[in-house]
Amino acid sequence: MRKLKFFLIGLVPGLIIVFFILNQKGVSCSGYLPNSRVIAETLSKNFIYADDFQKDMTAENIDKNFVRDSIVTAGHIDFSRSEAQKKPCPDYILVYPKKNPRYEVHFTKCKDAATFNSLKKLR
Repeated sequence: MRKLKFFLIGLVPGLIIVFFILNQKGVSCSGYLPNSRVIAETLSKNFIYADDFQKDMTAENIDKNFVRDSIVTAGHIDFSRSEAQKKPCPDYILVYPKKNPRYEVHFTKCKDAATFNSLKKLR
């Protein structure tokens, strides 16, 4: 019991110090999750909009900046319905926002570009 007490006395302040140092540097551990990785990779690609996607954007009064800055950035990949292992270009279904989704986006992420195929309003 005494060893555990000394261990905790060192562990707790150490964790607090590391947390504050990493927090000041803006370090985040969320980038290692599959959803974050797919979104980060998608944002680094050139965006190509299929004709159907552009028609859906016009119908919903959505511009390309909103797609990139809001829908893709804050969206959530539905891995159960996506084909993430498809070669050479995986297909993904992204819902935005994560809670009570309003939009569903189907896109294909290739080596150089992300092709957005369809935009569907859910509610």
